[in-house]
Amino acid sequence: MTAQGIYYLIRAAVALVAIPFHEAGHALAAWLLGDDTAKREGRLSLNPFRHFDLLGTLCMIVAGVGWAKPVSTDPRNFKNPKAGMALTALAGPVANLLLAYLGMVGWKLLYYWAPATPAAYLAARFCQYLVYMDIGLAVFNLIPVPPLDGSRILLAVLPPRLYFGVMRYEKAILIVLLAAVWSGFLDAPLGMMNDGMWDLLDLCTGYIDKIALSAYYASVGTVI
Repeated sequence: MTAQGIYYLIRAAVALVAIPFHEAGHALAAWLLGDDTAKREGRLSLNPFRHFDLLGTLCMIVAGVGWAKPVSTDPRNFKNPKAGMALTALAGPVANLLLAYLGMVGWKLLYYWAPATPAAYLAARFCQYLVYMDIGLAVFNLIPVPPLDGSRILLAVLPPRLYFGVMRYEKAILIVLLAAVWSGFLDAPLGMMNDGMWDLLDLCTGYIDKIALSAYYASVGTVI
């Protein structure tokens, strides 16, 4: 298999992990807050085929931006509907950032201690792409425009009349947003936010670097 083929194969495997994690995060938050709609529909699951949207997944693999089947919620089941919807929306990006953190830990462990074998290389690349894709999903979904998660978070602070007035145009807004992403118009701002989140995760896992450095100096008999 060519290097490009391996690249897309790893991205496909990562997408089948990252997307279900995001959607299951929504479902779990809704269930914990009192709405079992998503759970009854089988969305409280990491099975990718419960969340699978063919076109959205292909776009994620090829372009880095895609979508899954939306998770159904019933605001009437929340004690506080506005807060419940906002927290449920926030749970998806938070789930991705948690997975990105785990991916960063795995990548560093493999980088410092895994043997130099093809399997270790592929595992390290998987972890690296897992971090990239999960950061991208989290950052993109926090953009406060419909139908992204960020717009649902705005529901907690915006007047309902204004919020639902904007939501009437969510399909048109989504088309414009995707066109802006695929044309490269948003590359600079999204890239800055993604890089900032990568640096934050790198900082939060810095203890692994310190352990590896201490182990190295111990092996050569140097005290730090």
